[in-house]
Order: sequence, then C-alpha cells, then structure tokens
Amino acid sequence: MGHDTTVADGARLDFAGAMSYGDYLHLDEILGAQHPRSGDPNEMLFIVQHQASELWMKLMLHELLGARDRVRAGDLAPAAKMLARVARIMAQLNQSWDVLSTLTPSEYSAFRASLGSASGFQSWQYRMIEFALGAKSAVMMAPHRHRPDILAPLERLHAEPSLYDEAVRLLAARGFAIDPAAAERDWTVPRAFDGTVCEAWVAVYRDTAHHWDLYELAEKLVDLEDAFRQWRFRHATTVERIIGFKRGTGGTSGVAYLRRMLDGVLFPELWHARTSL
Repeated sequence: MGHDTTVADGARLDFAGAMSYGDYLHLDEILGAQHPRSGDPNEMLFIVQHQASELWMKLMLHELLGARDRVRAGDLAPAAKMLARVARIMAQLNQSWDVLSTLTPSEYSAFRASLGSASGFQSWQYRMIEFALGAKSAVMMAPHRHRPDILAPLERLHAEPSLYDEAVRLLAARGFAIDPAAAERDWTVPRAFDGTVCEAWVAVYRDTAHHWDLYELAEKLVDLEDAFRQWRFRHATTVERIIGFKRGTGGTSGVAYLRRMLDGVLFPELWHARTSL
C-alpha cells in the first residue's frame, strides 16, 4: 500500500534530508530531558514546570542584558521594547505557579526525597537575573564553585553595572546633578538609596514632555520590579501551600527565607519619587 502524501494547502510531508520543525527546535533533546526518579506520576509536573521556567528565564536574561546595553548607549527606545517583553515573560513565569500549585502536599511528599539536595535556590539563571537587576550577593555564587563554566559568567555579571546602574549613569550623562559616588561606584555592592538619584527621577516625572524617553524607561523599570515582586510572592505562597514551613531541599529555611526576600527593593529611588509627586 502506498503512502498518501496529499494534504490541504500543499504542506510538505517528506523531510528526509531537510530540516523539520523538530530539528530546528531540537525537540529530541528538550522532550527527552525529563527523567523522573521516583516513579510517582506527579513528579513530571514538577520537572516540566521548572524546566519551562528556566527556558523563560533564559529569554528574560537575554532581553535584560540587551536592554542594559541599550541604556548604556543611551538608546532608550529599543531598551523600552525589550523591557516590555520582559514584563510579558514575567507574566508567564507568574502564571506558572498556578500550575505548580495543583500539586498537593501528599503528592509532593511522594517524590520529594528523590530531589536529594537539589533546590531552586541553586538556579544560576535566577542569580544572573538578580545580578542584572542589581541584587548583588557574592555568597550566592558559592553553590556554583564546582562549575567554572557557570561561575565565570556569574562573576562577570556580579562585577558589572546592573541595568539600574546604567540608568543612573545615564541620568548623570544627561546633566542631572547625580552624586558622583552614586554614578560610579563598586558594582559588586548592592545599591543604596541616594537622594540625588531620587531628585533626578522626580524632575523626569515633573517634565515628562522634555524627558519622555527617561520617563518611559522609569515606568518600564517600575513595571519590571512590580512583576518581580509578584513572582517572589507567588513563589513563597506556592511553597507554603505545598510544604508548609518545612526546610527547603537545598537547606534553606524554606518559606521563611522566601518571605525575607520579599522585602528587597531593586529600584528604591523610583518608588520614593512617587511620594514627592
């Protein structure tokens, strides 16, 4: 019996020697990367959710670093476009917690031991995102000392200006009276609130017509931190829903640790500026 190769719209059916959809996306590798260790059917959800999140984080990091470079160059229109995309990626990441929250405590307990000491705390892409956003911490690189290929880009991002650092440097370059210690500093240290930076953002918001591209950048940064806070909150809430107040598999205090992370502020002057407007 011969093969019927006719199909509506003339779609190609023979891919011998040609690149197919699966070839382009390397689906053999991606769809073959799920290896449950427990035999429990709910472990697949846990693996896929985290793998999908890492893929979104890869794109998020790509866009964030692109936006940082554009801000450094003073080219804010493409930076704003990239940051708008990051906000949409964050929406996807936030929604993913809704899927994971269908995992009940009893279901998770059935395979939790199979994780060993593996934990989301060890996600190097998440650390790179934090570093790109200015949440610098040298100790967070420690879990990756055994992987020079991971440690090197982490150390590089840790030592470089963050997205917000570049925004502050741009304010200074545009003529705003920024304290030199706030514009050029030790990039490995988390940024502290600076009154001159806050005053500059207030001036931007008070004359949006004159500073439109800076105004747009400011709002994109606020959108980003808003979404990032929601991500952290949904993470903490989902973990509490599934494991309560047990310690995390990676040794952290679990929910208590995640709740402490909720207090971090990435772009303090942009939030303080609102009080003066």
